[in-house]
Amino acid sequence: MDEPRLPWAACVALTLGAAIYGLAVPILELDTTHLLNPAWPSHARLHEAWQLATNSTLAAVAVASVWRTRRAGRAVAIAAIVTGGFFVAYLTRDAYGGSMLHTDGTERRMLGVNVGVLGFGLVNVLSAVAVGLARRAAPKP
Repeated sequence: MDEPRLPWAACVALTLGAAIYGLAVPILELDTTHLLNPAWPSHARLHEAWQLATNSTLAAVAVASVWRTRRAGRAVAIAAIVTGGFFVAYLTRDAYGGSMLHTDGTERRMLGVNVGVLGFGLVNVLSAVAVGLARRAAPKP
């Protein structure tokens, strides 16, 4: 069965999700708490730059795919890969000595929730909304 064409609102939802991991995260991390943090080893900063560039490129591919094909599959898969990678790292952070705290001991929180968890959770909600809208708009057999 062919994947249904996305309604406009579903395309917007997937675009907003991609903007979170492709634009908002790099903007938040292009500062002295992350990429420009002098306390981070240079090799860690290289990995941070790599991750930001990769995720931003994937976001661009997702957005182009959504608006060119009006299909959700590729964009939803990309969002799942990016957010899945974050959640695996977040959930296993104790195993490798990771932390959501910055080197100064602070943590970015919104509504009492870590902004990474909140933002990447929102990406997943937007993907689910887009899939739901696509299913509702699909022709019935």
